[in-house]
Order: sequence, then C-alpha cells, then structure tokens
Amino acid sequence: MTKTILLATTAALTIAAAAPALAAEAAPTTPRQTAQAGDQGVLVFTPDFFADARPNTALDMVNRVPGFSVNDGDGARGFEGAVGNILINGSRPASKNDTGSNVLGRTVATQVERIELVRGGAPGIDMQGYSVVANVILKTTSSREHVLTANASLFEGGQDLFGGTYQFTAREGDRTWGVTLGDGISSSDSNGAGYVVRTDANGNILRNEQYYNDGYGGGNSIRGNFSTPFMGGKVDLTARYGINDWHNINRQTAPDILRESLYDEDGHSGEFGVVYTRPLSEKLKLETRFIHEFGDFDSVSTSRTRLGATHEPEQLFNADGESSETILRGLVRYERSPAMDFEAGGEVAYNMLEVQQAYTVGGVAVPLPSASVKVEETRGELFGKATWRINPKWTLESGLRLESSTISQSGDASQEKSFFFAKPRILATWTPMPNNQLRLRLERTVGQLDFGDFAASAEFADENVFGGNVNLEPESRWVAEATYEKRFWGEGIISIGLRHDEISNAIDLIPLDGGLAAVGNIGDGTLDQLALNVTIPTDKLGVSGGKFGFRNTWNKTEVTDPTTGEKRPISDVRATQATITFQQDITSWKLQWGGAWIPLLGQKGYQPDQVSGWRGTDYYEMWAEYKPTPTLSIRGQVNIWNDFDVTRTVFADRDTRPVQFVESRFVDPRTFWQIRVRKTF
Repeated sequence: MTKTILLATTAALTIAAAAPALAAEAAPTTPRQTAQAGDQGVLVFTPDFFADARPNTALDMVNRVPGFSVNDGDGARGFEGAVGNILINGSRPASKNDTGSNVLGRTVATQVERIELVRGGAPGIDMQGYSVVANVILKTTSSREHVLTANASLFEGGQDLFGGTYQFTAREGDRTWGVTLGDGISSSDSNGAGYVVRTDANGNILRNEQYYNDGYGGGNSIRGNFSTPFMGGKVDLTARYGINDWHNINRQTAPDILRESLYDEDGHSGEFGVVYTRPLSEKLKLETRFIHEFGDFDSVSTSRTRLGATHEPEQLFNADGESSETILRGLVRYERSPAMDFEAGGEVAYNMLEVQQAYTVGGVAVPLPSASVKVEETRGELFGKATWRINPKWTLESGLRLESSTISQSGDASQEKSFFFAKPRILATWTPMPNNQLRLRLERTVGQLDFGDFAASAEFADENVFGGNVNLEPESRWVAEATYEKRFWGEGIISIGLRHDEISNAIDLIPLDGGLAAVGNIGDGTLDQLALNVTIPTDKLGVSGGKFGFRNTWNKTEVTDPTTGEKRPISDVRATQATITFQQDITSWKLQWGGAWIPLLGQKGYQPDQVSGWRGTDYYEMWAEYKPTPTLSIRGQVNIWNDFDVTRTVFADRDTRPVQFVESRFVDPRTFWQIRVRKTF
C-alpha cells in the first residue's frame, strides 16, 4: 500500500505539472530575471534571479545558473587538479570528499548573498584547471539551519531502497559549526531482466537462457565541520567516518541450467581535513591545507554453474585491503593590483594501497600475477600561476606545475619507479562584447594511476579474471581547446567547444602470459572532441518559465591495439551521447517540472581475447517538484529505459583471432521511481 501511494503521488505530480505547458497557460508580462555582468567575464547572480525556482538550498541555486554544471572532481590522488568547480567564499572545502555540492546542499538558500560565475579566470580565483567555476558568497549572520531529507528509490520488480540525511549548521558571525548524519543509497539504473543468446562463428545457438541482474548498496556516515577566526586568519576543519556496502547478482537460467555470479563488498572510510588561511599583508595571502583519508574493504566474488545434475567447481575471488592518503599543501597569493595576481606553492603527498587476494576453483588455489601487493607513492609538486586582466576584454592565465613522484610495489612483485613531469598551462579569455566570450586553453595534463590496477581482479559476470601489472606508468596529454559562448534572452546560452588531445602512454588493456589480461600502457593516441551545449528560454516562444536544452559531446579517439597492431578507438570512451531536456517553472502553482531524453548511448571495450560493448536506447526521465512553502519541497521522478544490450565477441586465440562465440545479452531495464521530501528550518 505504501508503495502504491508513493507511485500515485509521483504520477499525480507529473500529470499536474505537464498540464499547464500543454495548455499554453497565459504567460506573465513581467520579464525573466537576467544576470548582471561583472568585470571581465564574471557574471553575478543575486538571489532574485532564482526567485521563480523557490530554492531551498544553495545547491538548488547553483544548479539553476545558466551554462554551469556542477563537477565535484574525479577524486584522484592529491589536491591540485583533483577537486571540483565550486568555491565557497573564494575557497574550496577543507576536504576533497566534502565536496562543494555537499557544502551547498546543507546551506539554506537564504544564506546566499550572491553567486559569481567566473569564466576563463579572474584575479584571486583558483580555477584548478577548469574554464568555468562558481564562487558562492555567503552572508555573515547568526543563525541555526536544519536540512532534513528523506528519499526512496522504488524499482519495478527489484530492490527498493530508502535513505535520508539530517544536516545542522550553526553560524555566529565568522564562526560556524555543524554535523551531518547520512543514510545513503546506491543502485544501478541498468538493473533488469532479459535473455542471453550465445552463438558460434556460424550462427549456431549454443545458449539461450533467461537473464536477471540487480545491483544495490548504501552507507551510513557522520561528518562534523567547524570554522572560526584563528591567529589573525581563519581555520576550517572537517572530519568524517562511514561504512558502506555493495551487492550485485547476475543470473542466467534455462531448464536444468543455472549460471550465477555474485559480488559482495563491505568497507569503512574516514577523513580529516584542515585549512588555514591568513592575510600576511594587504596584498599577500597564505593558505595551508592538510588532508588525511583512510579506508578498508572486504569483497568476495562467487561464480556457480549447474548443468543438469552436474555442479561445476565453484569459483571464488576474495580480496581485502586498506588504503590511505595524506596531503600537505601550502600556497601564497600576491595581488599586485586589481588586474594582476600571482600564486606560488607546493604540495607533498603519500598514498598507499595494500591488497590481499586469493582465487580458487573448486577449492584449489589458482596463482595470479600480483595477487598480494602493497603499492606506495611519495609525490611532491611545486606550482606557480599568474592571472593578468590585460584590459576589459582580455584575461590571461598562465601557470607551471613540476611534479616528481616515486611509486614502489612490494609483495608478490617488487619494483620501484620514479617519474618527473612538467605541466604548463595557459588560458586566454576574450570577451569582445557583452554576452560573447571565447576561451582558449593549452595545457599538459598527467593522469593519476589507479592503484587497484597493480593488483589482480575478477569479473565473473563476463568470465574475466585480470592480472595485476607492476609496469604501469602515468598517462599524459597535451590538450588544446577552444570554446565559444554566446548568452541571450537572460538565461539562454549557446556553447561550442573544440578539443584535441595528444596522448602519451595511453592506458587500456594489454595481454599477459597465461591467457590473462591487465590494465597497461599501449603507446600513443589521440582524442578529437566537439562539445555543444544549448539552452533556449521559451518565454518569447509563448511558454512562460520554460527552458529547452540540448547537449552532446562527440568523441573520436585512436590508439594502436597491442594485440592486433591495428588502429582502433580507446576502450570505454563514449563516441556520442546527446541529451534533450525541457523544464518549466509554474510560479502560480509553486511547481517546477521537466524531462530528459537520451536517444542513444553506449561504449565499447577492447581486450586481447574479446571485444565487448553495451548499447542503450530511449532513456527517459520525467520529474516534478512541488514547493508549498519556502522551506518544504516534494520531488517525484520516474526513469524509463527502453533497451540495454550487451554484446561480447570472444576469440579462440590471440594470434589469428578466430571467433569462438558471440554472446548477446538483451536487458529490459526496470522502470524506477524516486521520491524526495526535504524540509529546511
């Protein structure tokens, strides 16, 4: 009954929201809010810009900034270049994992003074490699803020999930403190049922079986934050501890046949972060940062097969490990004038991953390359940057980072390697006239290695066991990018970007002895990219409060396959994924609604013994959010995915590569509903 009521509520919200748009309700005559242009490509959005959306939190406001998408960073090791594109009062949060969106999500909207959209750089703003960042300026007040959220994900024929958060923040002038309690949920949107067909090279059917999969998890966490004036400056502290789990099942059945693979993982994680900022003089500012993160996990993969009355030997892959990262970073920023500033600093970091793994078949141990390893990295980096506002139309940012690191491995294999990279960057921004901007970027980037790739792993659902690779080296790229942005009609935007990457030591899958494969370097490669983002307000088209959107990124990549020697794309890079959206504010109903459609999505991966890929079509999302009061929001969302197909072509050997079989998995992903109720007070 509870589920029925929740689903009915979602449907009612969606239908109610759609009606005004279809009926072309008379549009109000007052114009939509527009952004106020600040100096040198910095756009300033004050709270009245967001009034029609009735935001509850600061994150609601940032999500409505035209031409900006929240990016919380990739979580790579280190701080420089690994954090997100949101700043709060000119600085990033004290921890990498306490992301900008997390901080804004626990900040009520009434505490926001303004939002600055910095495009292409500005003095005093640390862009961290982004072309566009949002700087949220908060008020200095005395207040007590509570944000209580309850959410549910309801899967048709699958695992229903329920969670929520409670966030408390106290402010007394420049001093703030708070606590966050979280009960998180996680799921895969490709869960569903279908069937699997396996054929030989001549098209003869080898298997025709029913298929079922499900994946879900969650976690509980507590976080504390404290900020206060200290010794002539300001100190920000944060700490977190959490537990999490993930479970996955893949099952194939036919009369007298059962093939089943299971994965279960439990883990713990925590962190502590502190940032100290202090003005050393009128023009000189110091920032120091310390971060320590730690975690552990215990996982088991199980594969079982029964053919008639015969049970094949059970396969087990057990892994348990622990990891940590410690970062110390400092910088000084010198503002020579309102048009020019300089920044210099350094960062040292220590990273560690220790993993113990075992693979057995029928209780008999199977040796694996690098099954038990400890990987350690000591890294240091020096950096400098200058930002120059040449004139009201031009801004130039240039910088150089010098990185030196040593990665050592012990356990089943022992090895130590040292690396040095110089990483220059230049970003030029030209604003020839209001609402028009061209951004040019040339940069050398260096990827962070995934320490998990040094150790063995297993994917029983696709009958894969991977070895570890002790010879991994970081991937580096020279990136050239040009982006043109045009703003119009207040919230309208057209952005076109062209990018070319020259890749060295591209990371993909390589062959190992014994029929195994591993993540490794496969030589040089290229990426060519076209990105298009369009938002069109529909007020002038007769639909009040509406916005139509289209965005897509087209990628063309090329590397040389280490097995065949032929040119091919880089594994798991999506060639295209267009998204078409529409949303509308209906202020008289205190309602927003919208939808999204992805016509086609998918990607392909290349291994020494097989080529695999997935393809999805017609992914639909529709949502409605009702805000009866400024402090209460009720949101319902439904996601419908038409088809999700996975295809594997497996070869009999690596030399001549005759086709052994082709397996096609046809999945009808489950429709799922999401309900969120949020109260601020």
